[in-house]
Amino acid sequence: MTIQLTDAGKRFNRDWIFRHFTFTFQEGKSYAITGPNGSGKSTLLQAIAGSMNLSDGNIQFSNGSNKITEENIYQHVSIAAPYLEVIEEMSAKEFLLFHSSFKPLLPSVTLDEIIKIIGLEKTADKQIRYFSSGMKQRIKLAQAIFSDASILLLDEPCTNLDATGYALYHQLINNYCSNKLIIVSSNDENEMDFCEEKISIIDYK
Repeated sequence: MTIQLTDAGKRFNRDWIFRHFTFTFQEGKSYAITGPNGSGKSTLLQAIAGSMNLSDGNIQFSNGSNKITEENIYQHVSIAAPYLEVIEEMSAKEFLLFHSSFKPLLPSVTLDEIIKIIGLEKTADKQIRYFSSGMKQRIKLAQAIFSDASILLLDEPCTNLDATGYALYHQLINNYCSNKLIIVSSNDENEMDFCEEKISIIDYK
């Protein structure tokens, strides 16, 4: 899977968030989008995810020589971000099962195994509304990382996680994401220390 942006830009009213962004992301590699808070990292990630239209330039997804149409991009992308909420009336198990009806989970692990891996086996049937913020973040990471999608987008992935949560995050990346195209939006070195290439959003103002 390849994502190619050509002279891409996004603006709100007259203010450019980023512009003249030309870059090719390749499957099996990991990238970090860096920059201060409010600099446009999340905007660029949402544009890559297909949830926000570009104001200028274009983006192309391709699988080998086959181009992927805009309406089918979602099948290949999973994302975890602070602004994406979970369904709090569901239990962790119900939420992941519901999510899997739209995007299959990795065939190498069962739903019960996923719950155990992220350390929520004792609360698997408890409504998410009663979870701590860190537990909710573990669910967000699980639905993204365990999705059977070749592109993984992570926006501030360790939000609300403690040291144990950071360790779990790195364990999940190491064990389940080796063949994925990973893009991390962050200014936290511990969230992106495994990334092979870093892109400063400030260079595209």
